[in-house]
Amino acid sequence: MVSEPAGARPNPTAGGTANGAAANGGNRRAAAIAQLAALRGRDGSFADLVGAPLRAALTERADTALRALFAAAVGTDADLPEGTVGERPAAGTGSASGTSAGQGEHGQPGAAETASSGSSASASTAPPIRPFSASETGETPPPWAQPGLGLALVTVGSYGRGEPAFGTDLDLVLLHDGRRDNGRQVAAVADRIWYPIWDSGVGLDHSVRTVDEAVAVADGDIKAALGLLDARLVAGDPTVVTALVETVRARWRARARRRLPELAELHAERAHRVGEVAFLLEPDLKEARGGLRDVQALHALAAAWVAEVPGPRVQAAATVLLDARGEVRRIAQGRDLDRLLLQDGDAVAATLGYRSALDGSPDSMALAHAIADAGRTISWTWDTTWNRVSAGLRSTARWRPRRPVRRPLDAGVVEQDGEAQLARDADPAGDPALLPRAAAAAARAGLPLGRFALERLAREAAPLPDPWPDAARDAFVALLATGDKAVPVLETLDQVGLLVRLLPEWAAVRSRPQRNPYHRYTVDRHLIEAAARAAEHTREVDRPDLLLLGALLHDIGKGYPGDHTDAGVIQVAKIGPRLGLPPEDVEVLVAMVRHHLLLPDAATHRDVDDPATIEAVAAAAGSPRVLTLLHRLTEADSRATGPTAWSAWKARLINDLVTRAHAVLGGGPVPAPPELSDRQRALLALPEEHVVQVNQLPDEGMYEVVVVAPDHIGLLAVTTGVLALNRLDVRRASARSGNGRALLQAAVAAPHGHVPEPQRLLADLRRGLDGGLDVDRQLAAREQAYASRERWRTPGPPRATFDDSRSRTVLEVRAPDRAGVLYRIVRALAGVGVNVHTAIVATIGLDVVDAFYIHEPDGGEVVGDARRAEITEAVLAALATPTAPGTAG
Repeated sequence: MVSEPAGARPNPTAGGTANGAAANGGNRRAAAIAQLAALRGRDGSFADLVGAPLRAALTERADTALRALFAAAVGTDADLPEGTVGERPAAGTGSASGTSAGQGEHGQPGAAETASSGSSASASTAPPIRPFSASETGETPPPWAQPGLGLALVTVGSYGRGEPAFGTDLDLVLLHDGRRDNGRQVAAVADRIWYPIWDSGVGLDHSVRTVDEAVAVADGDIKAALGLLDARLVAGDPTVVTALVETVRARWRARARRRLPELAELHAERAHRVGEVAFLLEPDLKEARGGLRDVQALHALAAAWVAEVPGPRVQAAATVLLDARGEVRRIAQGRDLDRLLLQDGDAVAATLGYRSALDGSPDSMALAHAIADAGRTISWTWDTTWNRVSAGLRSTARWRPRRPVRRPLDAGVVEQDGEAQLARDADPAGDPALLPRAAAAAARAGLPLGRFALERLAREAAPLPDPWPDAARDAFVALLATGDKAVPVLETLDQVGLLVRLLPEWAAVRSRPQRNPYHRYTVDRHLIEAAARAAEHTREVDRPDLLLLGALLHDIGKGYPGDHTDAGVIQVAKIGPRLGLPPEDVEVLVAMVRHHLLLPDAATHRDVDDPATIEAVAAAAGSPRVLTLLHRLTEADSRATGPTAWSAWKARLINDLVTRAHAVLGGGPVPAPPELSDRQRALLALPEEHVVQVNQLPDEGMYEVVVVAPDHIGLLAVTTGVLALNRLDVRRASARSGNGRALLQAAVAAPHGHVPEPQRLLADLRRGLDGGLDVDRQLAAREQAYASRERWRTPGPPRATFDDSRSRTVLEVRAPDRAGVLYRIVRALAGVGVNVHTAIVATIGLDVVDAFYIHEPDGGEVVGDARRAEITEAVLAALATPTAPGTAG
């Protein structure tokens, strides 16, 4: 035993290098440091291992090195066989490192059995890793297990579970029995272990505890308790570890009523802070909802004996996340990174075997799909498990009636113990409407569908006939009409395979990522959320059933090749008759899918005051019914898309457009505003040479900026540049002129509650018109600032096209969203002598889609291929300057 004082940096050769044992210990420490350094992932170690074999090898490497350090620290080097450090046992040989790569703690299949199919074919089979148990009769303790020593090195966390990745910290506890002789020397032993680990560069979280001290820490800190539930002996006396684990687990079970709600609070806090694996563009595979932390939480519920051990589906989902995390850490060279970045998607997909079926190229979308599906499986399992556990914890009754209370909910459906279950006389095989009826009853009551009901429906329910009976369709619509309450029920149907039975086309959109920041959800969850939002408007339409079905199916085409709208029309034309809808209703449903983007595109990409825009919308809708359904579908779709997809400004534009289109469909004239309103005439008559006004708009965070100045080409370009420099996001700008004066009106969004300052805008405008404000240079500086922060890149180059379907010439420009993009386009148009009557700006994800109503200086339309080519080339050249993405001006 060593006797150096605690805190002193140990000298591996203390006592003289002539001593052979000391020299041997120093050599072992040096070898252990080298072994541990490989765990950082910076030297190309384990290059041929992927997935479970990689995790097993990292665990084995760490265990071997730590045992050598422990042996050297306590003076038992002679007890270790030669070659323990630096050599990995051959495949198939026994190993006693702790957790099994093929056998989980409770006997369930472990990582090795559910390894990704993308694992390297050249990876050798990892040796079995299993804990030593002194109670196993007939087994000889391995050299590193020393009963009676009263001292043990224990690992918790990822290494404790046998699930490390490159750069994972070593979470170690030096556990001792508190005897006086150990107590005086244990700190020195700790130093002889901790210092070499620090020298190796591996992260270390360490503590020295007696069994009682460790139990006390676990009692006061739930995170410490969760770690000790996975405690695993690395080296030393197994009896002290057994005492610790048995005590911690017994107290965890005994205090479940208090500790498990703490566990649920941790889960909720992480979900709120980090988001959800399935729906994040760059998911945190460990901390996000549906991530690896939730798998650990499920095991903690099982350790409390209140839930079953997570089954094969959860284990397989966890393996997907573990495999991906392993490659994320490899790419990051062991940095503390658990997020799958977009830029790393192809590399991770290639290593794990996610490849295109067409050309064999790495398929990052397939990887994202697998991760989203895994995250949804884990999060749904947590939700359903915790619902049952929390219900049990809330129950304080000491006895129950012999026969459970069953409250009727609907025909064949009852409530029992806080769940919707099938009645005893229910007939799934003979009642085709039972499945949707049970789901609707559960949603109406705000209850989960019980496990036994789901198992019986999955086992006995007959396929719905084609077409569906009216009762089945009505029940399905009733389910959708419950709004938010339908979401968890539909998620449950999806997870157990019953939703695909109802709608086979659903399989094509299950867990399908949308891969841009504009969309919050996967395609399937977006459709469910859209239906929930549509349920809020069922009293505003004459066919609420078609509104709900249209919302659920409007993006079903995203699971099929080609344009998603065209594909969706084909699918809905088949789904509608199968649901039992009459032909005229199928026609309406198809029209809703075909035109589900009509209103947002027209309102945000075109001038809603343009008679041609109004006529086009009315003609496409074809009837007041379809137009009204599209109106409410548009809001539901937008609100289910993401926080930037719907706003009061957008709602007002669409309301105005729909009102005018209804007037046309009612037989009235096309509403057309006057060329100049009384207010505009008054503004043009103001005596000041330059005028800037700022007016609050009724939409939150929106302002009208009014500019009056002498009329000349380029005024709009300078104005938009000034607005961009003042961080004002232009949504719409229009220009009017009269008597040599120009009036510009811009609707702008001000970020973070900032109120535009008219005097500052006026000063900047005058400097811009006089040439004293270098807009280009300042915008370039802004983009340099964005360059250090932005990671995403929008696909494809800018594009400019002419639209001749309007009453005026319209130039549409699609380009990456960046600082001052509107200014650059308008400046380019001014440079080729084109006037802009109205500019409409929309941001979709990482792109802007701008529409410019333009005319020649004499007021004529822009015609001729050569002239249009000149304009297009000028705009694209203005947008071609290499810059970092930013925010639209």
